[in-house]
Order: sequence, then structure tokens, then C-alpha cells
Amino acid sequence: MTNSDSTSIQRAAGASSLPKTAVPAGILDPVASARAELKAALAAIEVKGNVPRRLDKASKRAAAKARVFADRNPVAAVAAAVAIAAAVGGVVWVVARALSR
Repeated sequence: MTNSDSTSIQRAAGASSLPKTAVPAGILDPVASARAELKAALAAIEVKGNVPRRLDKASKRAAAKARVFADRNPVAAVAAAVAIAAAVGGVVWVVARALSR
């Protein structure tokens, strides 16, 4: 069975709407079923284990939420930015002071 054969089986089973971590139903061939399960397991491991991609997606979501918050309430956004800057500055000051002693 070639890769294109398994793709046609997956299309016939309606796999085009499934996420890449799901195993399509209706595969009768045990070898094709095992391959589909392995492919789904490897995809799930890759999704969970790819920390840089997950961090990138999380930072993009946080930036989008921050933009929406800033558009809805600009005064609170400025206050939050000042508070975050003060907190980061305080942490840096504490660490620098501890290292200098």
C-alpha cells in the first residue's frame, strides 16, 4: 500500500474534516489501521512536545487579547502596562541587589 492509497482510504472515510491527531473510522485493513493509529499518535506527540510552537501560539493569543482589552479600555491598558513595567523593574532591582551583596 502506498502513501497515496492510504490517503484515498482516509478521504473515503471522511478524514478531510478530522484533525491530524484523530484516527479515521472505517479502515478495514489492519495494516492501514495500524499506520493511521501510528500517524495520529506521532502527530499528537508532536503537538504536545513542540514547546516553541505552543509558546508562539500562546503569545499570539495573549497579544490579541491585550489588543482587544486596549481597544475597549485604553486607560486601564495604560495602567496595566505601567503596573507590569513596575513589577518587572522591581524584580530586576531585587535580583541585582541580591547579586551585588
